[in-house]
Amino acid sequence: MKILILEDEPLAAKRLESLVKLVEPAAEILAKLESVRSAVKWFNEHPQPDLILMDIQLADGLSFELFQQVEVKAPIIFTTAYDEYAIRAFKVNSVDYLLKPIEQDELEAAMDKFKSQQQATSQDQIGKVLETLLGQKTEWKTRFLLKAGARFDVVDVENVAYLYAEDKVVFLVTNDRKKYFVDDTLDELEQKLNPKYFFRLNRKYFSQLSAIERIESHFNGRLKIKLRDRDDDDIYVSREKAEIFKKWLDV
Repeated sequence: MKILILEDEPLAAKRLESLVKLVEPAAEILAKLESVRSAVKWFNEHPQPDLILMDIQLADGLSFELFQQVEVKAPIIFTTAYDEYAIRAFKVNSVDYLLKPIEQDELEAAMDKFKSQQQATSQDQIGKVLETLLGQKTEWKTRFLLKAGARFDVVDVENVAYLYAEDKVVFLVTNDRKKYFVDDTLDELEQKLNPKYFFRLNRKYFSQLSAIERIESHFNGRLKIKLRDRDDDDIYVSREKAEIFKKWLDV
């Protein structure tokens, strides 16, 4: 069995490799990668592994970005310290979802599940299994209930221009320039807002398409973004996300 490990913490990657050797002594660890960028390069240069052990938060972003850049056919066991990505994980090739710290018996159970699926499975059968596991269909957030002084305002997502993080606080800005505090983090909002209309530009900004006023090419493959009614001159999309962003725009 050939296994690829995606994990940005060296100690966690080493522990995971040790657990694999205990559970599956004959397994071959093909590589241990720490970023989406390195994973994309690896998949472009190597055949698919038999199984992937994948952390969700990598050094340069969420591992889900990998699926937008390369075709990943191999089954995946997600390993993460966060449980809010479970539904999104099962929408890709997920066998199981393990929360850190991972114990040997948990990994062994996940590996057994992987083997049983490999023995008698097809993509249709996997879809039915995942549907049973989830028991629900993802519904994107449609509105926000936001505090405005002594009152509460209801803001439909269609009226959200962009969101941004500043000093660990997230702000929501509407199309008519109203600004509110939001309790959710940008990572949490990325799971709740429809990606058809919203894009995570970088760690600080999450924008709706209609709020993007101008896009410029920048140094080293990055893109510089000008948001409507926003004077921040330092809004950049990284080189790694630039192609994904262009595809998102050109639907």
